[in-house]
Amino acid sequence: EELGCEFVEGDSPHPRRNIEKMEAGTPLTDEDRWPWLQAIADLVAVRDHEGTSTVVTCSALKRKYRDILRDAAPTFFVHLDAPFQVLEARMQQRTKHFMPTSLLRSQFDTLEPLDEDESGAVVDVSPPIDEVVEEAVNAVRTHYLD
Repeated sequence: EELGCEFVEGDSPHPRRNIEKMEAGTPLTDEDRWPWLQAIADLVAVRDHEGTSTVVTCSALKRKYRDILRDAAPTFFVHLDAPFQVLEARMQQRTKHFMPTSLLRSQFDTLEPLDEDESGAVVDVSPPIDEVVEEAVNAVRTHYLD
């Protein structure tokens, strides 16, 4: 809303088998992720072609995952970052989500931080949500105003 962009929750295009795998506490493999990432990339490419800017939330943990998204349309990544304990505590409080807290360690183990040549910013999500949103929005605006 702050950026006037269309929003896509990145979990929505997950194939049912991925959701079932995560519900069972099994981390996804690269092979599991490719169709999901391609679905997101295809969606972003169509919207970009239509002239629509899109904000997508997803765990593009590896550079090769981000490359798929970057190849679809011009992309600026906002890496939402926090210490393991902060994210673990938040995950333990959420309800109605298929990914159990037990998979958080696998995500940290898989994560490849943004490289210097990747267009993006790291935003600490430990502060209150309004501060996090402000910092993320400012990072995006600054990138596109430069």
